[in-house]
Amino acid sequence: MAEAPRTSEARRDAVFGRWVVFSPARSRRPTDLKSHAPANPSPAAAGGGGEGAPKPSCPFCYGRESECAPEIFRVPAPPDASPWRIRVIENLYPALRRDAEPPAPEEEGEPTPGERAVVGFGFHDVVIETPRHDVRLWDLDAAGVGDVLLAYSRRVRQLMEHPAVKYVQVFKNHGASAGASMAHSHSQMLGTPFVPPSVTTRLNCMKEVFERFGKCSLCEFQSKDILVSETDNFSAIVPFAASYPFEIWIIPRHHSSYFHEIDKDTALDLGSLLRTMLAKLSKQLNDLPFNFMIHSAPFGVSTSCLPYTHWFLQIVPQLSVIGGFEIGSGCYINPVFPEDAAKILRELDC
Repeated sequence: MAEAPRTSEARRDAVFGRWVVFSPARSRRPTDLKSHAPANPSPAAAGGGGEGAPKPSCPFCYGRESECAPEIFRVPAPPDASPWRIRVIENLYPALRRDAEPPAPEEEGEPTPGERAVVGFGFHDVVIETPRHDVRLWDLDAAGVGDVLLAYSRRVRQLMEHPAVKYVQVFKNHGASAGASMAHSHSQMLGTPFVPPSVTTRLNCMKEVFERFGKCSLCEFQSKDILVSETDNFSAIVPFAASYPFEIWIIPRHHSSYFHEIDKDTALDLGSLLRTMLAKLSKQLNDLPFNFMIHSAPFGVSTSCLPYTHWFLQIVPQLSVIGGFEIGSGCYINPVFPEDAAKILRELDC
């Protein structure tokens, strides 16, 4: 007997507080959903001159370091390889400027309501994940991805020492339609002198769940049907109210508020799982453009907030365009139920 078609359903997310409408009638079968704009149609060919050769116009490639903005630090390579494996540099075209005057601390009490302008102070850095132009993040081994994560952590801890920096957003844009201006594998981080509103909303929503149910929103999830994979330290799920088709969250299995507190063993474990999830998405969805973001607690939050603040890594495949309904309402329409997406990814061999 043919399975009855699923009807639309609305779900509320317990972390961001968003409503998501699941409407399978708006797409074909979930397995038919593919990216029609691969992020890098031929990354190896783009290198020119053979395997691993630098692209003539790419300043992120090995041998072109002088064309980049100043280096903050590098992770050295073994003696018989290139001089570096990872470089963390200043962004040549920063959204916020580290040489600007930091804004004055807010006076005690509530911030001034209404419109407000402050100096565009902050830090905008780039993490070059590999010296090779033809290598994507998930082409690295687990240790290589783990070292990238440790580079994030190291730089976040450095920025935490600046008294004016309140939050650091670590993110990766892969593919032009996901916001990447360079094909060479890299990620970025922005240190801001304020806590972004989406972070405040996330913490308030998680606080509401904690006060009502006495538990953290991310320490347990509702159903094994949304689980894709897990390790000793992390679970990869398609969230119960995923805003985007095939969205994945990688969540520490043990309660932790701050990403930058990961150690080498934990980073290796996360690197292995992140590599696998990106490879699964690339295989299933045709080397799709995507973003990933690390959601952590702001610096200096009260100890009373720590029981409900739980960091996680969110992967967002760019398979659809955000339209007027989403922009106007703050709600999302997802054509793929999380349980269906999780099953497809769980059964995919990578």
